Amino acid sequence: MKFIDEVEIEVASGKGGAGAVSFRREAMVPRGGPDGGDGGRGGDVVLRVSRNLNSLVDFRPRKRYAAEAGHNGEGSLCKGADGKDLVLQVPAGTVVRSAEGHVLADMTESEQFVVARGGRGGKGNAFFKSSVNQAPEHAQPGEPAQEMMLRLELKLIADVGIIGLPNAGKSTLISRISAARPKIADYPFTTLTPNLGVVRAAEFKSFVVADIPGLIKGAHRGVGLGTQFLRHIERTRVFIHLIDASSGQIEEISQNYQDINDELYKYDELNADKEGFFPLSTRPQLVVFSKIDTLTDQQVQDLSREFAGWVSTLAISAVSGKNIDRLIHKVSEFVFGEERGELGR
Repeated sequence: MKFIDEVEIEVASGKGGAGAVSFRREAMVPRGGPDGGDGGRGGDVVLRVSRNLNSLVDFRPRKRYAAEAGHNGEGSLCKGADGKDLVLQVPAGTVVRSAEGHVLADMTESEQFVVARGGRGGKGNAFFKSSVNQAPEHAQPGEPAQEMMLRLELKLIADVGIIGLPNAGKSTLISRISAARPKIADYPFTTLTPNLGVVRAAEFKSFVVADIPGLIKGAHRGVGLGTQFLRHIERTRVFIHLIDASSGQIEEISQNYQDINDELYKYDELNADKEGFFPLSTRPQLVVFSKIDTLTDQQVQDLSREFAGWVSTLAISAVSGKNIDRLIHKVSEFVFGEERGELGR
C-alpha cells in the first residue's frame, strides 16, 4: 500500500429538508386544516479512528465528500427522513486542520470527531397553525449544509524515534529489534516511508519504534526527504540517534551527530508558532554507534570517551547482535519511566 501522510479534501454536511405546505382534504372528514410535515435533518460528516489504517491513501482518489441531505416533509404530518451521516475513517494520529491551518482535532485524543454538522429540517405549515392563523400557507426551508476545506496530516504514534543520516543502519536496527521488515540496501535513502515496529521489552511490556528516512543537511528546508517525514517523530518521547561508526574517525562521527541535531533545532524554529508543537531538540537522546563490528575495542572506547559526560551512548552491531539486548533494556527503562533521567543528560 502506498504511504500517504498528507491530503486536502472538501467536506459538506447534508442540508436540512424543507417543511411541507399541505392541507388535509379527505372525504367525509368535516374539518381539514394544515398538515404539512417537518423536513428531515441533514447528515453529519464524521471522522472516526480506524486501527486498521496506517495511511491516508484512501483519500487520494476523491477530493469531495458529502453527507446525505435531509428529505422534505410531506402531507399528513409526515416528517421527512433524516439524511445519513457520512463516516470517514482515518488512521490514529491524524491531525485535522482547517484551510487556514488551525487544528480542529487531533485524532490521538478522540476516537470520533464531527467535522461538519447537518442542517436542521424546516418546519411544515402545520407547525405555524394558531388561533389567529388557522390556514398558514408557508413553511420553512431546511438549513443549508456546512462546507469546508480540510487538511489531514498523519503523524505516526510511536514511543521511540530512530534518527540519523542515510545508511546509518536504521532499517537494519528496526528489523533486528522488531518484526518490521523494511527495505535494506547499501545506497542512501533506501527508506522512503516511515516504518513502525513493536519491540518486546519483557513479558507484557512492549514499545513502538518509528524508523524515519535519513536526514541530511538542509532537511528542515525540504532538502532530501526533508520535513515530509520529520513530523512523524513529533509524538515520540525519546530518540535513538544512530550514527555509523564504521569509519572510526572521531571528528567525522562528532560532526554527523552535530549535523542531525542542527536540523532538529532548525525544524523547531520553523514550527515554533504551530499550535501544540513540542520541540524536537528538547527530547532525550540515546546516541548509538552502529556497525562497531568493523572497529577495535580501543576505537569503541575512544568514541565513548569523546561523548562521555554530556550524552548517553551505547555501541552496537545490528548484524552480529552485539549489545542489542542492552539497547532494548536501556530504551525500555525510559519508556516505562524507570530511569528517565539518564537519557536526558
